[in-house]
Amino acid sequence: MSPPVVVAVTPGSPAAAAGLVPGDAVLRLNGRVPRDIIEWRLWSDESDLDLLVSRRGMEFDVEIIKAAGAPLGAQVASALFDRVRTCDNHCEFCFIYQLPKGMRRSLYLKDDDYRLSFLYGNFTTLTRFTEADLERVVTENLSPLHVSIHSTDPELRAQMLRNPRGATSLRWLRALLDHRIDVRGQIVVCPGLNDSARLEDTMAGVLDEYPELSSLAVVPLGISKFNPEAGMRAHTLAEAQAVVDTVEDWQGVYQAALGRRLVHAADEYYLMAERAFPEADRYEGFAMHEDGIGMARTFEREFAGRSGDVTGTRRGFFAAADTPPNPTDYRTPCATAPSARKAPGLVLSPRRDAPVGILSGAMGARVLAPLVETLGRDDVRIIPVVNKFFGGNTAVSGLMVGEDIARVLRDEPAGHRYLLPDVCLSDDGQFLDGTLVADLPRVVEVVATDGQALRTALEAPARRTSERRLVMADGRRGPGTH
Repeated sequence: MSPPVVVAVTPGSPAAAAGLVPGDAVLRLNGRVPRDIIEWRLWSDESDLDLLVSRRGMEFDVEIIKAAGAPLGAQVASALFDRVRTCDNHCEFCFIYQLPKGMRRSLYLKDDDYRLSFLYGNFTTLTRFTEADLERVVTENLSPLHVSIHSTDPELRAQMLRNPRGATSLRWLRALLDHRIDVRGQIVVCPGLNDSARLEDTMAGVLDEYPELSSLAVVPLGISKFNPEAGMRAHTLAEAQAVVDTVEDWQGVYQAALGRRLVHAADEYYLMAERAFPEADRYEGFAMHEDGIGMARTFEREFAGRSGDVTGTRRGFFAAADTPPNPTDYRTPCATAPSARKAPGLVLSPRRDAPVGILSGAMGARVLAPLVETLGRDDVRIIPVVNKFFGGNTAVSGLMVGEDIARVLRDEPAGHRYLLPDVCLSDDGQFLDGTLVADLPRVVEVVATDGQALRTALEAPARRTSERRLVMADGRRGPGTH
């Protein structure tokens, strides 16, 4: 187990007053060794803290007097201080098995840790869940949790997970629901495996066995060109339409039996099925936005100014890979800070009144196009980025990589404004293929992935032609910066 290491201290906080500095390792917190950011937050909320700190090989005690519940003001480097509970399933459809070699090491971590499910929204199969885990989840109310169901048929689930415990591990789902833990389920539909009649059986199984689920997301499997499984393939148009029909039929059943729709199909399915998205009121408050459900309608409402709240978008599948924890909150948002590693000297940014190109994955482009048309502007265009890096059916904006974006931008004119959604970047401005924003052949503006932010970027007032933003090689802004 590695101790929590302080990476930032809030000025004026109790941690700052006590002399904590970045680099300090906290060996004990009130005599206890925290296993993760959850315990760190719970224990540091107490008053009168006694820390055993290691600094440059020397150990010493630090006493902190503060009010109970007051933030300590020390941010630590990771979410888990003990070992991540890795996944021992071998699912045919697992996207991590479909990654090429040479990417960031953290992206290959295949976890099945309920703590990351709670902290980041990662999905767990519960195949490594234990009685001790259940006790902790219930005692500390670690809710919501996100559970991969895939099938309620024990044999089929074990087959899909390639793990005999897949046949029995849903007993933990029943136990969680019995203790009133908020659980959000997911079904990854694989053509020819758990679709058609078997998907119908799963819908019936959920109603019979797990009706307390707060939500159930039905999503398509992702296929990259590196997929090693011959049996995995993308949906046909008819198959996608059949999944949408099944989900909508069962929404009616659940509505009648439970008073809520419960199950929803991912936005990708509606695009694949060439169907219109459901109306906004059918998403029951957009609680499944982070699972790719209702994102298009949410974005549309934000873009049109019909939503006061901004949802934002996290990195989903890779959310926990490189995102440091936020000690002021259990759930960790994704915030990007694009890097400028290779900016070649001074770079002049385009005029604010220059033509605009919005970079997007192929699927996102289909959502954005009708919204941009409502502006009636011929100086704004959508630039679809075909994902050749992953290939397959990976057409979402969150999986865009620098290599593909650079290829597209080389054919685009200089001097235009290019808007890039932040959902495809890590916190330090890195794409999944390891390239940085500054590696792109055109200057881009990174925009938060929500409709309000895009509308604001498009409506930014034009500035005088003589004004430019200068980006220095080290990332600093030079004269004329705004």
